[in-house]
Amino acid sequence: MYEGSDQPIYHLLATRRLIPPADLVAAWADCKTAGQSLSAWVLHRGLLSPTALFAAIADSLGFHYLAEPPVKIPQVIVDRVTSRLANAYGIVPIAGDGEVISLLVADPFKPALVDELTFALGGAIRCWVADPSIIYRLISEYYPSLEIFENRGLSDYFTGVTRPSKPVALGAGIGQMAGQRSVVHFVDLVLAQAIRDHASDIHFEPFEQDFKIRYRIDGVLYEMAPAPSHLALTIISRLKILANLDITERRLPQDGRFNFNRGAHLVDFRVSTLPTQFGESVVLRILDQATVGLKLGQLGLPTLLQAKISTLIRRPTGMLIVTGPTGSGKTTTLYSCLQALNTVAVKMLTVEDPVEYNIDGIMQVPVNLAAGLTFDRAMRTFLRHDPDIVMVGEIRDYATAHIAMQASLTGHFVLSTLHTNDAPSALTRLVEMGIEPFLLASTLAGVLAQRLVRRICPVCRLACDPSAAVLQQLMLDSTEWQGRPFYYGRGCTACHQTGYQGRIGIFEFMALTESLRDLVVQGATLAQLRQQAVAQGMVTLRAAGVKAILAGETSVAEVIRYT
Repeated sequence: MYEGSDQPIYHLLATRRLIPPADLVAAWADCKTAGQSLSAWVLHRGLLSPTALFAAIADSLGFHYLAEPPVKIPQVIVDRVTSRLANAYGIVPIAGDGEVISLLVADPFKPALVDELTFALGGAIRCWVADPSIIYRLISEYYPSLEIFENRGLSDYFTGVTRPSKPVALGAGIGQMAGQRSVVHFVDLVLAQAIRDHASDIHFEPFEQDFKIRYRIDGVLYEMAPAPSHLALTIISRLKILANLDITERRLPQDGRFNFNRGAHLVDFRVSTLPTQFGESVVLRILDQATVGLKLGQLGLPTLLQAKISTLIRRPTGMLIVTGPTGSGKTTTLYSCLQALNTVAVKMLTVEDPVEYNIDGIMQVPVNLAAGLTFDRAMRTFLRHDPDIVMVGEIRDYATAHIAMQASLTGHFVLSTLHTNDAPSALTRLVEMGIEPFLLASTLAGVLAQRLVRRICPVCRLACDPSAAVLQQLMLDSTEWQGRPFYYGRGCTACHQTGYQGRIGIFEFMALTESLRDLVVQGATLAQLRQQAVAQGMVTLRAAGVKAILAGETSVAEVIRYT
């Protein structure tokens, strides 16, 4: 609630003495620790009633307070505000008195709110404050979101945008075009729709004749209806302005990030530009902590495996490595482990490239190659800062691997990631990097390999009998199959005709037992290590995938694709 507005709310509560000073100072510290906004914390702890808080906010801004929003809003009033404006600004019209429109505003602290809405609506407005959750409910009721898979063009978003008659020169001209209202609203709409559809990335790709915009949802790219190709430079410049990048530099890659206010929380976007033949390509990585479960219990680990991981990460020394390809959720797993250990009694340090999510109570350091701050250099400095737990975002070379191993030997627990196909391969990969087998056997406590597979849509899920070829491909015999049906998603409006909704994790955990440590020291082959791991109870990724198939959670195609 009112994320990003803690400072003005703190000032309001302090100057009006709505809360005793000592309670306010304590609430300020507690809300930061809990990761909540100050307003949500104050209401949650009963330090102030909702009526008192919202009325005070309205009065301080010169707005009006509405305790009971209308049960029904006349359609003629609803039609005075477009769906794009309502979703972009978090507003709902409740009355129209001649040229004056009365609006409920979900975020009254939004900069230049009145000026922008007055201009957009072409007349005077009267702003009202109410419970933001009620306002967003009204928005979803009266202004349903625009689906990205609708077969529609986007030209109507740009009726006010000038088509350049000649190539745009570098400098302020392109900045002015990127600031035009239609461009700003379009970019806001694309970002908001991506968040609603739980996309992980947005790709803006200029080609000779087209300007494509694609969302990656559940690991698969889907294309939006294209925007006008002549506006590619303008839209990309708008994104670069948001990320504080140099809009005049189009020859070199740039990286940045920005926050986007979506509803009651801020969503972080990581921006990467790449010069191509027909202009700059931009990829936005969406880091929405509200949709990411940063708790071990929310990862989907089997109960027994969750207990093993929970016990392992509480060891005073040792090392846990999480493996898998890019996009398999390795960082989320590490963050979940850190959250489980995050107490005032434990000092935790992380070095990441880059820092994806901010976690209160943990010192997080981003890699800076230009300044010479690499993974191994940061690790060497960490050991002089008396940590209990250290997280290395990724082991890429011998230097990082060696210092991580040394740290685990000297009274620290280390977590990191590695790019290998399965858990046993992590052992051979580290040996190939130059890590001595005896050091590896002495420090490594366990390896967790994981994949993310798409979940079958529960709305359109249908049963089917697997063919003999499928059973052979999965290496299933009749005793394992037991005649149970397999499932697939037929495709419906709920899953955008894909047959899938969301993703689940499948996991392969290898604990370093004495027998495995002996094999590592003896220089055993990958096949020998895998055979011993399975013999001591390791469930392989393929076997975990088959369990998910038989449970009706995912499809054969997904398991074969990722394992």
